[in-house]
Amino acid sequence: MRLEGIFAAAVTAAKADGQVDRARTRAHVERLLAGGCHGVALFGTTGEAASFSIAERKAMLEDLVGAGIPAERILPGVGLCARDDTLTLARHALELGCRHLLMLPPFFYKGVSDAGVAAAFAEVLERLPAEARVILYHFPKVSAVPITPEVVTPLLERFGPMVAGIKDSSADLDHTLGLVRAFPDLAVFPGADHHLLTVLQAGGAGSISAAANLNGAGSRKVFDLFKAGDAAAAEAAQVQVTAVRKAVEGGPLIPSIKALLALRLDDPEWRRVRPPLVELADDSGLAAAKAALANVETKV
Repeated sequence: MRLEGIFAAAVTAAKADGQVDRARTRAHVERLLAGGCHGVALFGTTGEAASFSIAERKAMLEDLVGAGIPAERILPGVGLCARDDTLTLARHALELGCRHLLMLPPFFYKGVSDAGVAAAFAEVLERLPAEARVILYHFPKVSAVPITPEVVTPLLERFGPMVAGIKDSSADLDHTLGLVRAFPDLAVFPGADHHLLTVLQAGGAGSISAAANLNGAGSRKVFDLFKAGDAAAAEAAQVQVTAVRKAVEGGPLIPSIKALLALRLDDPEWRRVRPPLVELADDSGLAAAKAALANVETKV
C-alpha cells in the first residue's frame, strides 16, 4: 500500500554540549504522534541532520524504537554524501523495523548530471533488501542537487516499488503537482503545509512538514476531512494550517520552531540549535506565529 498521511519533520533537541537530547526528542515525538501525526521524519533538514553524527542518529532511532514507538511510524533521514554512510544508516533503520527511508541525494558536488544523481541512488538501492521503501528527498534550495523526473524514471524502471515516493520541499506548488501527475503511483508529499489540501485533491499522499511540529493536529484535520469527502470543512481547516505556516516562516524556520516549542512547553532548553544555526536573539519576531498558534489544538 502507498504511504500516506501527515508526518512532522521533527526538530531535534540538543544538550548544552551539542549532543542529541534523547529524552526531550523522544517526548516530542510522542507528543506529535499523540497529537495526530501519522508519523515523524527523523533527522531531516528540520531535524538538523547534517549537524549530528551517524552514531548520534543511530542512537536516537534505537531510543525511540526501544521506548515502544512503532518503527513503521518513523521515516529516518538516511541520505549522506558517501554511499556507504547512507547504507549504514539505511541498513540500521531497516534492522529496527523502519521500512520507509527519507533519502537526500549526495549533496556536496553541485551541477552534477541527472544520470549521476540516478547512479548514486542506484548504488544504494541495489545494496538494500527488496523490502526497503525509499522516499526521494527533493530540496534544491538546500542540497542544490535536484531530483528531476529524469532521475526518478530510470530508478522506477529498475527498482520498482523500492522507490516509494518523493518529498518535494521546493515550495513550488506547480512542481509538486507536476510530480503527482508524472508519477501517480508514487507517494508525493509537499513540505509546504499550505499546499496540503491542493496536493491531496490532485492525488498526493499528505505532507512531511516542519510546521507540523507545532500544528500537526491541524494538518491531520485537513487530511481526515478530505478523506471523509467533506470538501468545505477541509477548505476551512486548511485556512488555519496555512495561517500557521505563513506566520512561522517569517523568520529563520528551525530556530523559530524551537523557540515556539520552548514557549509552549515552558522549557527554554528547546531553544538550543547546533551551529551554524543560531538561537533567536529575542522573541520579537514571533508575534504573528504566537497569534496564529493561539487556538491550535495541542497535547503537552
